[in-house]
Amino acid sequence: MEKQVSGKLGGCEVRVRDGFWDTFADLVRETVIPYQWEALNDRIPDAEPSYAIRNFRIAAGLEAGEFGGMVFQDSDVAKWLEAVGYSLAKHPDAELERTADEVIDLVAMAQQEDGYLNTYFTVKAPDERWTNLHEAHELYCAGHMMEAAVAYYEATGKRKLLDVMCRFADYIADVFGTEPGKLRGYDGHQEIELALVKLYGATDEVKYLNLAQYFIDERGAEPNFLVEECKQREGYSIWTDKKMPIPTAPQMAYNQADRPVREQETATGHSVRAVYMYTAMADLARLTGDQGLLDACRRLWANTTTKQMYITGGIGSTHHGEAFTFDYDLPNDTVYAETCASIGLIFFAQRMLKLEAKSEYADVLERALYNNVIGSMSQDGKHYFYVNPLEVWPKASELNPGRRHVKAVRQKWFGCSCCPPNVARLLSSLNDYIYTSSASDNTVHVHLFIGSEASFTLAAGQIAFTQQSSLPWEGRVRFELTEAPREAVTLALRIPAWCHGNAALILNGTPTAYQTEQGYAVVSRVWSPGDTIIWEPELTVQLTASHPAIRANAGKAAIERGPLVYCLEEIDNGALLPALSILPGAEPQSSYDAGLLGGAVVITAEGRADERHSWQQAAADSHPYRPLAQQRPSSPVQLKAVPYYLWGNRQPGEMTVWIRINTEAGE
Repeated sequence: MEKQVSGKLGGCEVRVRDGFWDTFADLVRETVIPYQWEALNDRIPDAEPSYAIRNFRIAAGLEAGEFGGMVFQDSDVAKWLEAVGYSLAKHPDAELERTADEVIDLVAMAQQEDGYLNTYFTVKAPDERWTNLHEAHELYCAGHMMEAAVAYYEATGKRKLLDVMCRFADYIADVFGTEPGKLRGYDGHQEIELALVKLYGATDEVKYLNLAQYFIDERGAEPNFLVEECKQREGYSIWTDKKMPIPTAPQMAYNQADRPVREQETATGHSVRAVYMYTAMADLARLTGDQGLLDACRRLWANTTTKQMYITGGIGSTHHGEAFTFDYDLPNDTVYAETCASIGLIFFAQRMLKLEAKSEYADVLERALYNNVIGSMSQDGKHYFYVNPLEVWPKASELNPGRRHVKAVRQKWFGCSCCPPNVARLLSSLNDYIYTSSASDNTVHVHLFIGSEASFTLAAGQIAFTQQSSLPWEGRVRFELTEAPREAVTLALRIPAWCHGNAALILNGTPTAYQTEQGYAVVSRVWSPGDTIIWEPELTVQLTASHPAIRANAGKAAIERGPLVYCLEEIDNGALLPALSILPGAEPQSSYDAGLLGGAVVITAEGRADERHSWQQAAADSHPYRPLAQQRPSSPVQLKAVPYYLWGNRQPGEMTVWIRINTEAGE
């Protein structure tokens, strides 16, 4: 069994130093983490209350009161602590560490004598532990706090939270399993599975890995645990506070529990639960050599990313259950694409890269990161999208009940605020996603082009280099070796899908041919300190079409440039964006706009605007329809597109990613 080096990516130490990403890292450290601390303490005016810290104080016996918020409210505190851990690892902050230590003291005080930890069941339902795994998120909350414990321990060396969660994990291992007298169950919302793998990595305690394997193996087995558990409750639901029809086994597809995980073919059900589970499956496939899990991961990856993923890296197309629907059903205006789901997709991609370095995994990781994830947070770090649409009409969001989940402006906080701290913990740990290394075959893979200082321990010895990246605005990356062993080492640079194979490599000033393996440019040699590589993937504007089965995009194109997806906003193009079309033959132009929200490349393109004046002239008594033959010609306009991640940061208005292709005669 391979031993995981938790947080090190196989002996890799990385510090991000990047002009683009340092802005986000600074924002998280200086604004997001403090702001979210205020939110967790219910101190944000006019924002939905969190109750999260108050729940822990009540559970710890420090104040009286009733439980507040969602049944999984503890997880918001856990993700905040995890983000703090990652931040402290790179930027020590005595005051922030003291605050985190106080929270950890509070968590420890809330832990029960037998090791159990969950404020909902301690405060509100002490006699109902493990009676509603389908809905109550007990193991989900446990998993998030385990991840926080590992991150904080690795950052500070302090074991208090780690010991709390090891004690809880030991208790869980005593409760769950196939042995006589144990509960043969699993959580309705996956998360603990991947967390237990991290706990194993931090402690070397194999029983945590075995417990993760148990939860994965048991899911979907017959008799279906979640169905049988619901029968025992006579259908009572904590969400409706009444008895509901007993679900059937096929309905358990929502929880990815309708069949054993190794038999699953397509991504179904709640999208966050799915990708969290797939992440754990990939972890276990790597650590145990389980071929059945690996095969399932490959199938589920392919279905998720080639048939159920938005161009922005969003997944989960319906707000009904925050779920997948079916292949190619990707509406733009009623989309869900929850932020947490894209973050989970990034987790899944990272684990697949650890299993097998294929550029397709890093391509998706990059797509989700540069578009859906950072686009979910405002540039001030204090407002967030839960839903990430590709088309917005503010009036419809306000007045159409079917679109009220689609917000035209980011929110200060949510009653269910799983997404904001998830963004914080991901961006605070970005260094873990740039590289992987294989010590045994002396190979370092570069998956993301993010400026950084990196050091790797390989069988050949120590190798270190700096990466300077001009992305996402320019297609130029420079690597310089600062330490190298006396044996050959392979550097493998990802050939991004967006450059379509057009990438130049310059070694020590000389253009150099390279071999390609699994989508990476591979250079093997004995390196010396001072060696340089210039890597130049071609970065141009392109118009992108979608599969014809994606009906929402028929006759439309999207604008992409490098890793970024672009969109039109009302502030730049006027209202009624669906009346605009783009000329497919005209070459879009890109230019850097230093005044746009800290600076960004914008794209202009020739387009047309449908004639509207004649309709508006007789608006009082005109019919909403008329013969096509009476339609007047469109007029030329210049379209202006901005990076999708920046939309909604200036003023509310319409937005669209997909633009009609102009097909007028003679064009």
